[in-house]
Amino acid sequence: MHEGRISHRGFASMKAERQRQIASMGGKAVPDEKRSFSQNRRLAAEAGRKGGQSVPGSKRSFSQNRELAAVAGRKGGQSVPDEKRSFSQHPELAAEAGRKGGQASHGSGRLT
Repeated sequence: MHEGRISHRGFASMKAERQRQIASMGGKAVPDEKRSFSQNRRLAAEAGRKGGQSVPGSKRSFSQNRELAAVAGRKGGQSVPDEKRSFSQHPELAAEAGRKGGQASHGSGRLT
């Protein structure tokens, strides 16, 4: 190995911005219909859960900072046009989701 020499070739020697440009090309090369997560929502959800579980609770910023989570949620919601917001178009869908969320976080509401 040549000590003290710096290579000016290859991906690692490129500026970070150029590395990002090249990396993004890979994702853009695959059409949406061929991406496994766009075809299989269950697979995507399982992968997301698995990724989330790999992070210790103390390092999960949203679980530690509810206001940060709320701000991020609002920002995400605002980025979706009104006509694509299911809940704004279908209030009954929103009500059902709210009921399911309440049951998941607080139980069924029945005493046993």
